[in-house]
Amino acid sequence: MSIDLETAAKVAKLARIRVDEDALPALAEEFNTILGFIEQLGEVDVEGIEPMTSVTPQRLKRREDVVTEGDQQDKILANAPDAREGFFAVPKVVE
Repeated sequence: MSIDLETAAKVAKLARIRVDEDALPALAEEFNTILGFIEQLGEVDVEGIEPMTSVTPQRLKRREDVVTEGDQQDKILANAPDAREGFFAVPKVVE
């Protein structure tokens, strides 16, 4: 896959990054380098290898799942800039 100048400009716009016209060729080349590296990773044989979350074996500390100090709605809503009828009120974002 190859990224051209038009695609690089579109990606920059979608990422809300301002890129000057003279910097687009370098950005497209950088995208192509990244995609080339990703293609190389796809060629690695990982058959029989378990996915891992860390390079060192470790287990997360566990805690007992118990209910603690519930019924604090008033205290929580005291932090809200706008609360109505026991809920956080947010401005409408979809028309």
